[in-house]
Amino acid sequence: MILLHPLSDFIESNFIIYSAQPNYYYEGKCPQTGEILRLPRTPLAEAIADSLMQQLEQNHLYSHEGKMYGILLVELPNGEQRVIKAFSGLLNGNSMVTGWVLPIPGREEVALLETQILAKLAAIKQEIITLEQIPERAEYKTLSVEYTQQLQTMSLHHDHSKQQRHKQRQEFYQTLTDKSLTTALEKLEAESRQQGIDRRNLKRHQNEILQPLQQIITSADRKITELKQQRKQLSRQLQTEMHAAYSLTNFQGQSLSLQQLLPAGTPTGTGECCAPKLLHYAATHGLKPLAMAEFWWGNSSIENKVSGEFYGACLERCQPLMGFLLSGLKPNQVEIIYEDEWLIAVNKSSGLLSVPGRYFHNQDSVISRLRHLYNQEIIAVHRLDQDTSGILLIAKDPITHSQLSQQFQQRQIHKVYEALLTGSLAINEGEINLPLWGNPDHRPYQEVDLSRGKPSLTHFRVMNRAGDYTRIEFVPLTGRTHQLRVHAADTRGLGMAILGDKLYGYHSDTDRLYLHARELRFQHPHVEKILHLQVKTPF
Repeated sequence: MILLHPLSDFIESNFIIYSAQPNYYYEGKCPQTGEILRLPRTPLAEAIADSLMQQLEQNHLYSHEGKMYGILLVELPNGEQRVIKAFSGLLNGNSMVTGWVLPIPGREEVALLETQILAKLAAIKQEIITLEQIPERAEYKTLSVEYTQQLQTMSLHHDHSKQQRHKQRQEFYQTLTDKSLTTALEKLEAESRQQGIDRRNLKRHQNEILQPLQQIITSADRKITELKQQRKQLSRQLQTEMHAAYSLTNFQGQSLSLQQLLPAGTPTGTGECCAPKLLHYAATHGLKPLAMAEFWWGNSSIENKVSGEFYGACLERCQPLMGFLLSGLKPNQVEIIYEDEWLIAVNKSSGLLSVPGRYFHNQDSVISRLRHLYNQEIIAVHRLDQDTSGILLIAKDPITHSQLSQQFQQRQIHKVYEALLTGSLAINEGEINLPLWGNPDHRPYQEVDLSRGKPSLTHFRVMNRAGDYTRIEFVPLTGRTHQLRVHAADTRGLGMAILGDKLYGYHSDTDRLYLHARELRFQHPHVEKILHLQVKTPF
């Protein structure tokens, strides 16, 4: 069963990510440390989920019942990215469906009990339906309507007769006397008494017919109440057994039952949602979560959700588990060497992008990691090549970014790099003044071009020589793309490529580019002080 899906199942390799800023964070407090742990819902995760929606739309089975679906973007131990997907509860009555993650463990332990209780619940449901549909209910309703109509008709007739008798009495008092008056009035009274008798007889007949039916209905209703109570108790018993058996594992390798995780009470359906399924599967299979997205698909009349909309962790069932589930999941780290309320300086590692790339496979960067850490928009003031390590300056707000960028443009920021050259350089120090041009047909390759190139100036000083290598210090006075690498490799410069430079040198077995941004000195944009930042060269 294929559970780890390649990204190509959902998006094209040239899919462009226009923003790396997460739109939502799954988060919870670590039970041991109290640390707030977070997992983002990134634009890439949403794009994968959008593609899954299109796949669901093509299969009517997925629109038959409304439910939550989710995807988790994960990283394998070898660094490759894959996608796993899950559905909440059961899918068309099945807990295990090809291509979807398995339910959390424990269901098999209560499978027999679950089958027995579900059979009892089905029988109770059918008995309730039968009791709700007994023929006496319809007969009682029909007869009640008929008697009500008869009483209304009789009442109207009696009201009319009463009015007529009132008029007749007035006439009799004016036209009759003595015995004839008495006889006429007695006749009217007899008519009134007879109508009262008729009304009472009709009501008595109504009670004689309807009361036995009502007794049968009342008995059925009492039975329905008892059955519903039995159903509630059986459901609670099943949930209790399942929650005691269900076990979740986090990224620390710790496993606890739902009862242990939620001792105060476990809402129905806890553990059946997408997020616990996805995170448990990742934790038990050595997968590192990168981003997650959940959405509703299908009929939404019951849950009051919109098909195709993204939703966060549900407050009752999932949110209380998040702190435990995310425990042990450490975000990709960035070494921060300086921070205040306006700016951050980090020691970027070789191989890590400064900012996210355009395509989905190169989203990991210093900026994306810091945005995940700070949950705010931050801006890189300058960039280092992916293979270059060292100091990178980041602004926390647009004003700081503008002021620091201006210092870079006006060459007011002093930068010092350290590198290893593939050869023994004869001279000890000097400067390289070679204009650089980015050939649009060979990006990102830069080349020396005396007519079209931009001015590029680098000072250098040999620190030491060892065998066939020269350790050198570079001080770039301009900041062109690949400036130090081209000035080192070009024969009109030093004529010696930086060790590990596969673009301007030659392919070697080195594990990195041996170029490091060692120092940065500049005027703080908001306070009267000079910042001189330094990090140790890692080679």
